[in-house]
Amino acid sequence: MNARVTFKNIPLHTLSKFTFKDVIAASEEFKKISGVSECIIIQTSSRVEIFLISNVETSDSPDARRAEGKTLVLNQIKDTWIPLSSLDQNDIDHFDQTLEVYKGDDVYLHLLRLASGLDSPVIGKQDIFDEIILSLAKAKSAGVSGKILNKLFESVIRLAIRMRDTTGIAKDVVSLGDVAIKLVEDKTGLDSKKKVLLIGTGEPAAMVAKALKKKDINFDVTSRTIDRATGFTTILGGNPIDFDEVLASFDKYDIIFVATTCDYFLITYDRIKFVMEEKTKGTLILDLSDPRTVDEGITALPGTKLLFRDQIYEIYEESVQTKIGIVPAVEKIITKEVPVLSATMKRLDA
Repeated sequence: MNARVTFKNIPLHTLSKFTFKDVIAASEEFKKISGVSECIIIQTSSRVEIFLISNVETSDSPDARRAEGKTLVLNQIKDTWIPLSSLDQNDIDHFDQTLEVYKGDDVYLHLLRLASGLDSPVIGKQDIFDEIILSLAKAKSAGVSGKILNKLFESVIRLAIRMRDTTGIAKDVVSLGDVAIKLVEDKTGLDSKKKVLLIGTGEPAAMVAKALKKKDINFDVTSRTIDRATGFTTILGGNPIDFDEVLASFDKYDIIFVATTCDYFLITYDRIKFVMEEKTKGTLILDLSDPRTVDEGITALPGTKLLFRDQIYEIYEESVQTKIGIVPAVEKIITKEVPVLSATMKRLDA
């Protein structure tokens, strides 16, 4: 069984509330569920996934609120998950709508897609493949996995290496964040001495945060609410700052990345002119939002340089289209391998 919450169905700032502080301790708790013998958890900035071996039910699960539903493994997963996380009451009330649950061949299909890079926010990205290898190693070391999950993960890793190498899906992968950081480095330089701000908590902002973290650059994060910024930084790094506080201290930043989904100008001349008009050092602002959320009028402020998504999007889009063209080849291999993997696991189970 695979139970998961991912970036595909909830915002990243909300996903942080589903994460576990100690993955191995959480795995041990899930193993306490009656009938569960093995557990591996994959937890990244874009997903929390639990893989279990258990005597799962083959019939439709009855309503968990009924007496006969309380003992089912699926409902016990929910009951175990909640106290291990930071979910509020609203998240708990909608847990059934948020959680995705799959069994058998659907798990094999998903794990192959995940390891090959098809289900990553950036197609072909190496990070999730590395995380699968690390999750298996940690589970083995802690003794929370066993013969069946170890075999499954080892088989998927071996197949994924072949797919990634033969198709080129993992070659020269570039994210929006990578291209954005490269542009800023070329324009003004980027090092630990620069004061950096990231406005936004969506997927584009996450790509920037990952690229900054990879370069060990400290940065502040702000959003429309401090809760969003805090949730985002919990899984992606950075220091959460209230938006009103940011506007009042806009002049202290050297580099500002704006990656929001607002349909209005968030940063305007009138909003920042008083704090920026006395600034002596230059400020570089890169607006990655679509539509734009930084008014071009701010360039009238001394030392303020504004760049837009258009200036990097062509490079990023070219990379994306190249990877999309390779996806069918990877999917074809996966389609052939799922039945083979399924048969292997059934023999092992027997």
